[in-house]
Amino acid sequence: MPQPAPLPSSLDPAGFTVGDGTAAGMTRRRMRASDLDAPFHGIRTRGRPAETHDRVIAYAPKLRPGEAFSHGTALALVGVDVPARSAGELHVVTPAVYERARGAGVRGHEAIAGQLRVGVVRGVPTVHPVDAWCQLATDLSVRELVLVGDALTRRNRPISARGELDEAVARWSGRRGVRRLRDALDLVRERTDSYPETTLRLDAADAGLPEPEVNGRVEDDRGRFVAYGDLVYRDHRTILEYDGEQHRLDDAQFARDVRRLDDLARLGWRVIRVTKADRGSARAVKLARVRESLVAHGWTP
Repeated sequence: MPQPAPLPSSLDPAGFTVGDGTAAGMTRRRMRASDLDAPFHGIRTRGRPAETHDRVIAYAPKLRPGEAFSHGTALALVGVDVPARSAGELHVVTPAVYERARGAGVRGHEAIAGQLRVGVVRGVPTVHPVDAWCQLATDLSVRELVLVGDALTRRNRPISARGELDEAVARWSGRRGVRRLRDALDLVRERTDSYPETTLRLDAADAGLPEPEVNGRVEDDRGRFVAYGDLVYRDHRTILEYDGEQHRLDDAQFARDVRRLDDLARLGWRVIRVTKADRGSARAVKLARVRESLVAHGWTP
């Protein structure tokens, strides 16, 4: 079988429009060749793009002036995961002068003038991540919005500061989802490390436990650093932690954990560890142990 002719050098194999292909001299037959895919109507790519960024790059040639990637797509571009139901399609905001973007794999939204901040992320126009978080208020639950809000203000390489979330929610007044945003904002905490950690903190709050310090620094009596704790109840010498897979599979990490736990125990700290296996009743048991430790260290429910 003869190999398809090389693509014209003016075309980007990561994504080009059928119109641009025609203008570059490609025939309809060439654009239907086996080496090309059609991930979106009117778009051709070399191979099928699977990751969000690859699909964004493929779709980008279709963007009209003023359009930008938004919602969960905008957050994915800056490295923030969103719940699966908001991650499958590409989300695009469109100025009112055009019809909304539509087609298989694309969900269009109307962009009201002056409502959203738009910048360039990874080479494509993208709604500001904090505004994208606000956009998700019509689709996500309060708990899910807290997860994303924590991820935006995370400890390592934060995307935004807490004050930016406060300002964005204030600007969102009168729009759909603002009440849900306000409820979520009350529960967002800076310096988190992961969604499971945030979920554990919310579960602890639902169980009636007091507010912990997120990723608190623990020192010895001489002020020397000992460890960071995921959720630290400092006044009651209790730490609640989520242990991910790396704690079990990485031998070096496991050895560090053993030394760290020994140091904390020597200083009188009780550490309750939770894994992904601790769900439902198993998680309730772990939270009950936290309560017992708090009470033993002077907490009055």
